[in-house]
Amino acid sequence: YVAAVYEHESILSPNPTVLVDRQSALELMGRNLDIYEQQAVAAARQGAQIIVFPEDGIHGFNFTRSSIYPYLDFVLHSHSVKWNPCREPYLFNDTEVLQRLSCMALKNKIFLVANLGTKQPCEHTDPHCPSDGRYQFNTNVAFNDDGALVATYRKHNLYFEYAFDSPPEPDYTFFDTPFAGKFGVFTCFDILFFEPAVNLIRQYNLKQVVYPTAWMNQLPLLSAVEFQQAFATAFSINILAANIHHPALGMTGSGIYTPVKSFIYHDMESYGGKLIVAEIPVITTDYETNLEENPFRVSEKGNEQLPPLFYAEMMYDNFTFVPVWGEKGELQVCANTLCCYLNYQRAVVTDELYALGVFDGLHTVHGTYYVQACALVKCGGLNFSTCGQEVTDATALIDFQLWGNMSTPYIFPLLLTSGITLDFADHMGWKNNYYFISKNRTSSGLLTAALYGRWYDKD
Repeated sequence: YVAAVYEHESILSPNPTVLVDRQSALELMGRNLDIYEQQAVAAARQGAQIIVFPEDGIHGFNFTRSSIYPYLDFVLHSHSVKWNPCREPYLFNDTEVLQRLSCMALKNKIFLVANLGTKQPCEHTDPHCPSDGRYQFNTNVAFNDDGALVATYRKHNLYFEYAFDSPPEPDYTFFDTPFAGKFGVFTCFDILFFEPAVNLIRQYNLKQVVYPTAWMNQLPLLSAVEFQQAFATAFSINILAANIHHPALGMTGSGIYTPVKSFIYHDMESYGGKLIVAEIPVITTDYETNLEENPFRVSEKGNEQLPPLFYAEMMYDNFTFVPVWGEKGELQVCANTLCCYLNYQRAVVTDELYALGVFDGLHTVHGTYYVQACALVKCGGLNFSTCGQEVTDATALIDFQLWGNMSTPYIFPLLLTSGITLDFADHMGWKNNYYFISKNRTSSGLLTAALYGRWYDKD
């Protein structure tokens, strides 16, 4: 099927904390919706059957609970009501944004997924009801090619979004399409947690996901395209990921991903939006994991001079590292219960410092979640203290096998190369309680090769 995602540079309110009237809010959102409309037309012309827009693309961000109120549409989060906002605009008040989105889908005969702010009154008898008598949700909506509202999803894992409420229970949301079956729906930060993202995919055996996001890139392990790809690979699914485009805020990185191929956009230099259209296969069965025979050659030599252990902060976590020196070698480094192993060989030894790092613990900055990570990274300079820094360019071509005795089944294999481009492992998967990834020559200089494990039970 042909899919489209649009990375949108949203027109933002100059003063998001100031209270405005509904009319002014609609005017600002209308300017973003005008752009959406052009992109829906362009995508449909290229044969796209579905288009996905990013999180916060219509209203922007940095609102307070009260200042976002005029920007909120009313949505009934109920599966009992069948509603086509374009054809039945008068059914509910405060649905102008929904009507425009519905009409875009209808006019262009395209499935359309977008993110907006929604409100829902609640009774004080509801123990979860906020004191102002209403819920405010960060919501994804999906329309079919006739403009009917076919799904609503309320973001569960909010990322410092004080204007919004988390729904009392996680939404497990998916919708059906004639061209690719069911699509699951979740938003941004949700991708790092078990509820509802992982549970949704497993429970309903979903093979396609639509994913609006407003993601701030964090190298070396959580760049948008790097993690989106890893997620598609880990679960053998297709992901249609639309990010917002604000390079000054570190926000870029969208793509259409299959477990074995991706069509991405990552650009920290230029302004304006970007439409990606690609034809991808419908996934019906799981991809086979490529297992090599005996990938692990643990050294018997002993007695040699071992490279020094050192500690450095990476992604706000205290990693234990060992330097990757010389043209080839075998290394191991451990922390808590996790040991990481690396066999490596370089074609040419460059004057770049690489290190193998391990972290097994609770990550506590910008969210709390338990991580088990084995990471081969390029350091920012030649000093040990520069390991863990954000690096975007590299020249070293390294053949490697990386493996670890991970305690969680949820491993996201990361492979990022120079210029924030993606590569695909030759082989990866489980073997005798070790998860491994191997590559015989990256397409360009290696930035990061990592196993990013999420141990959800220990969050």
